[in-house]
Order: sequence, then C-alpha cells, then structure tokens
Amino acid sequence: MGSQPGNSPTPAHAADGHDVIEVRGARENNLADISLDIPKRRLTVFTGVSGSGKSSLVFGTIAAESQRLINETYTAFVQSFMPSLGRPDVDALRNLSAAIVVDQERMGANSRSTVGTATDAHTMLRIIFSRLGTPHVGTSTAFSFNSAEGMCPDCEGLGRVSTVDLAQVVDTELSLNEGAITAPGFAVGSWYWQYLAHAGFVDPDVKLKDYTPQQWEDFLHKPATKMKLGGINTTYEGLLVKIERIYLAKDRESMQPGLRAFVDRAVTFKKCPACGGARLNAAALSCLIDGRNIAECSAMQISDLAEFVRKISDPSVAPLVATLSGTLDSLVGIGLGYLSLDRESATLSGGEAQRVKMVRHLGSSLTDVTYVFDEPTVGLHPHDIQRMNNLLLDLRDKGNTVLVVEHKPETIEIADHVVDLGPGAGSNGGKVCYTGDVAGLRASGSLTGRHLDHRARLRETVRQAGGWFPIRGATRNNLKDVSVDIPLGVLTVVTGVAGSGKSSLIHGSLPGRDGVVVVDQSAIRGSRRSNPATYTGLLDPIRTAFAKANGVKAALFSANSEGACPNCKGIGLVYTDLAMMAGVASVCEQCEGKRFTPEVLTHKLRGRDISEVLAMSVGEARDFFTGGQARVILDRLSDVGLGYLGLGQPLTTLSGGERQRLKLAINMAEKAAVYVLDEPTTGLHLADVDQLLALMDRLVDDGNTVIVIEHHQAVMAHADWIIDLGPGAGHDGGQVVFTGTPADLVAHGDSLTARHLRAYVNA
Repeated sequence: MGSQPGNSPTPAHAADGHDVIEVRGARENNLADISLDIPKRRLTVFTGVSGSGKSSLVFGTIAAESQRLINETYTAFVQSFMPSLGRPDVDALRNLSAAIVVDQERMGANSRSTVGTATDAHTMLRIIFSRLGTPHVGTSTAFSFNSAEGMCPDCEGLGRVSTVDLAQVVDTELSLNEGAITAPGFAVGSWYWQYLAHAGFVDPDVKLKDYTPQQWEDFLHKPATKMKLGGINTTYEGLLVKIERIYLAKDRESMQPGLRAFVDRAVTFKKCPACGGARLNAAALSCLIDGRNIAECSAMQISDLAEFVRKISDPSVAPLVATLSGTLDSLVGIGLGYLSLDRESATLSGGEAQRVKMVRHLGSSLTDVTYVFDEPTVGLHPHDIQRMNNLLLDLRDKGNTVLVVEHKPETIEIADHVVDLGPGAGSNGGKVCYTGDVAGLRASGSLTGRHLDHRARLRETVRQAGGWFPIRGATRNNLKDVSVDIPLGVLTVVTGVAGSGKSSLIHGSLPGRDGVVVVDQSAIRGSRRSNPATYTGLLDPIRTAFAKANGVKAALFSANSEGACPNCKGIGLVYTDLAMMAGVASVCEQCEGKRFTPEVLTHKLRGRDISEVLAMSVGEARDFFTGGQARVILDRLSDVGLGYLGLGQPLTTLSGGERQRLKLAINMAEKAAVYVLDEPTTGLHLADVDQLLALMDRLVDDGNTVIVIEHHQAVMAHADWIIDLGPGAGHDGGQVVFTGTPADLVAHGDSLTARHLRAYVNA
C-alpha cells in the first residue's frame, strides 16, 4: 500500500512523529480496531461506501476527541453550557490539533440570523455606512436590525408582521372549561390553560362570546403582568401575546409538523408596512451611499453587491472595503453569488449552509488547524465543484490539515492522501482498505479504486413519454415566467448550477397535485425512540413473529410499551443531569442497553431475542427473515442502498441522504403516479449510484413517473429526458436553457451542464 502523500503543495517534511495524526486502536461504532497515520497540513479524503466507518473515524473519533480535549480546558461552569462529549473508543490519538467541523447542519432556526450576519459581511457593511453614509445617523449599531437603536419599532427588526385568525385559535361558542382554546398547548387542565382560566380576569364557565370588552382585552391582549397563581409567582400574558411569544417568534422551519400546520392555518405573515420589509427604522434607511441604503445593499445579489462595494474608493474605509470585498468574492467563488446578505440562514440548504460556514474560515487568521468537512460538494453542479476544490486547497495552503469525507471523484482526485474504508458497510466495514495517494488508490483494486473512473453511459434508446405534465408561467423566486412540459412515464432529470431555479420550478409546481409523492431530505419527526424498524412499520411483523413463536402478546416486544426496561423507559440509556456540570448519557445498568426487561429477553425467535434482532443491520435481518411482510420491507430498504443501516439505530443519527432513501423505501409501497426526488445520490458511494439508477428504472418500468433534481452526471446520462435551467444562478438563471434527451444535450447543447456532461460521457 502507498503511504507517501502525492500532489503536495510543498516537498513532504521529514517523517518525524509530529507530522502525522496517529490513530491507534479505533473502535468507535463499526471501526475494527484500526490504526493509521494521517499526514498533517495536507488534504486527506476519506472514501468508502455508506456505513463503512468514514464518519466514525473522522467525526466520531478524531474531531470528537479534539473538541473534547479543548472543552476540558474550560472551567466546570463554562462546561455546563457545552454539550457533553464522551471519550471515543480508541486506544490512542496523538498530535491532534484544534478541530473545526464544517458540516451540513442547518445554521440555527432564528429569523434574526442572515447570510450577512453569519459571515460578518453585514457588520462590515454597517461600519462602512456609519462612516460614509449621508446623512450621518450614528454608529454601526444604528444600522443593525438586531439592536434597539436600528430596528424598525413596528416589527422589531423582523421585517414582517403577523396577524392571527382568531377563528383558528378559539371557539367563542364555548367556555374555557369546555375547551374554547383550540391552539396547540392550551388543552383544558394544561399549565398554559390554567393561568388563563384561573388568573381572575375571566370566568372559566362563561362562553367567550359573552365576555365584556375589558374581559376580552385581558384574555387576548393583556401584556406580561406579574401575579400569584396557586401561591406560585408567575407572569400572566394574554392568549395572543403568549402565542406570539412562544410560537411566532420561532422560525417556521424549526417547528414540529403539527405546530407548523397550526401556524400555517392561523397566522398570516405580511411585509411590515412601516419599513417595507427592510427591518430597519426610518433613520437608518435615510442614510445613503451612492444612492443606496443598507437594506437595498443587503437585498442585492451578492455578485452585484461585490461590484457595488468595489466602487467605494474613500481611503478612510479602504481596509474594510478590501476585507468585505474578499468575503463577497469568496461567496461568489464558492458558487453562492446568487444569494443576498438578507437571506435568512434557516432557509439555506445543508450544502449552502456548509459553504457559508466555509467562507468564514477562509478569512480566519488561524493556521495549523484541522478542518473537517462532510461531503462539501453536496448540492453542487460539476461546474461549481472545481471552485469548491480550490477553496479546500486554499485552506490547506494556509498550513492547515484538511480532512474531507467525500464520494465525488472530482474531489478525491485533488487529495494529497486518501484513506479508503470498507470493504463493505456496517459489520462488513470498519477496516482500512487502502491508504496512500490517488494513483495508488486506482491501482489498489478496492471498490473505490475500481469505480474512480467508472462512467454511466447514455441510453441506447430512451423511453417515450406517455403524456405531459404542463407547468405554465412559473415565477417563484428567480424563475422568469417559465413554462415547460414534463414527460410522464419516464425518468426526467432537472439540472443546472446551484441557484439556477431547479427546486423553485419543481417544488413550486408539483407538490400537492394528485398522485405526486415528494421524497426529500428533510428531518423525520421523531425522538431518540424512533428508528428504521418503527418508522417503516417493520417492527409490527417482527413483534407478531415473536409473539406467535412464544405464545405471548406482541406488546411485550415494543420498547415503547409493556416490554420496556423500567429503569431507562426503553431507551437503553439513562440521562443524568449533573447541575453545574454537563449532563451525561450512560448505558442503562439494568438492561445493559438492551432496552427490554429480562423476562422479554427470555423469549426467542430462532435463537435470537428481540434486542439481538433490533441490533441487526438490514442486510443481516434479510437473511434472518426469509419471507412475509418483514422481508418485503427489508427488501425495499436494501433496494434503496440502506442494507448497512441498523434496525434499532435512532433516526436522529441519519444523514439527509439516508433520510431521503428511508422515505423512498416507504413510499415505494404506495401506488404513486409521480415521484419527485431531490438529489438522491447525496451520501452515496460511486458503486451504490448504479443500484439507485436500477431502482429508478424499476419505478418507471412499473408505470410511474420519476422526476429527479440532480447534479450527478451518472444520473443525467441515465435519464430519458433532461430539463436544464440556467444559464447561471440567481438573476442570471431562472430560465429553461434546454429540454430534450441527454444525447441531444451532449451533441448540441452549449450550457454549463452540456459541457460537463459531454466531457463525462466522452472520458
């Protein structure tokens, strides 16, 4: 096996012990007691099929231990505000540097957080306006919608105001005791209900329609007022004041689905009439630079704002202008030039959020840091991947160690060093199959090495449409009055650079129509109790099989019902609050993490107890359940590439791509006419993409229509029909630049997609 990093920015250092991160005896999750050296100040890409152990090694071992050691340097008081990090299962980790994880987690569901505030670009813009803007209105905080000095007083800096439809909140024909409040969280007897009913402002037995004007005002609108209720000091708020505070101050995307449905039904949001949605007060909006106020600058597409800022030539702000221009240019360079600084962070996709975070680190003065990335090419068109690669190399060239978990060959190609894990997933993975440079990976014969140059071919004959699905005059976001026909009964791929309008076109036109099933990567509602077995309905036939084999009732075999260990309530872990110290989760001593009572575990099915079955992977369970409904569900999970997933694995641990494939496995059971998939190749190894293509073919051959929003060239090449949006992103996109077969696109197209697909199929 190779070991010398190739493609190095400088000659390799002499191999002393401090130039490598030494991993010895790593056993986190499925890692098979592995030991390896990872070169520092190099770009190392970790490859392998889904579930092979990449994340367990990079995030669960190296990054986790680095962050744990840093957290331990803080006082107990400071640590009490930090998440509890257990020590990874590893014998030794040497020569770690501080790790910064740049992942695809959403950037906080706070409507006060924007791209501008997340990157500090808005802060720099505020300072420039406070120095140069005319008329002068104050310091930089006078331009902040998050400060009392700058925010619009009517909407308090949110840019929108809400009106509540009372009919969706209360039933005036009923009294409070009869359940007049229909909003979630205010059921009769609940704490919120009690202080409304018993505060003394209204009689809980009187129907709401009979309240006096003063009672109605106190019940709905009374501002926060301190009072005693049942001998307890509390604060009374009118019903609408309370709803505004506990529900409407939250970002919609962070709400539970039930609450989100209530807000969608009961609340109307409109642009604040006082500030026109600009979030700022009149003074801040009166201050101009070159005829524009700060809100207009924040609403500009970042690529346009970069041009505007470059024209500011006053020497007093030259250093600030240079820094701000660098940040804006980095956002453009990473393929986010179509965003605006006032775009709310919570509305960004996982890939967009990761790239915004990345820009912050590019401007950092820190060096000799370990940066850890999780599939940074997610959501990127092949045209944008090159720009992402350049940023990864820039971080390395500043003297940092860059660790990247990635499947895309374009990014594997630029690695100085590759660690390939496998050979399979779950219990069949967790071993180092190869470590060395890219040339050695190609020659290694590993699954990744064999597929690095693998290319899907264009179809010799494409399937013919059985009809057309018309979209007319689409104008959502940046779409420019788009009309297009989507063929029915075939595989259609919708493509184009990030920000070209793909999602706006499909998600703005198809969901809600009869027979359309949207299978996306959004979070699955559920607690740490939910897992693939419960979510797919697989647990039902498993419980029935156990009950039948042992002559007992099925409820015993549910960790959420009668069979649950009483100590941990069927979770397998006990959560302990340590007051000033961070809380810890420890394996339940009574059931040893098995989640069930000892009596339940005495009942066996073909020699296995229920906890042993739930510990199986989908692949292992398929060998165990050879027929019946359980096997049908397991086959579907295997078909979507989730054979490595544990039946009892909490849903909270699944990636976006895994969530989408899990939903697809469930929806395959329905007779849908149209499936809409959003980047289903996310998180898939090159070898698994072929399996996904075969699954899509099966869905189409069964009489369905499959529409896929996708950048992966293998999926484009395999399509029957392509709809390409562009030509660019943001206001440079929003148009259909090509519709037709992939062969036509390769032969005659001149869009960015056409160029990259042509190079791909001719390679």
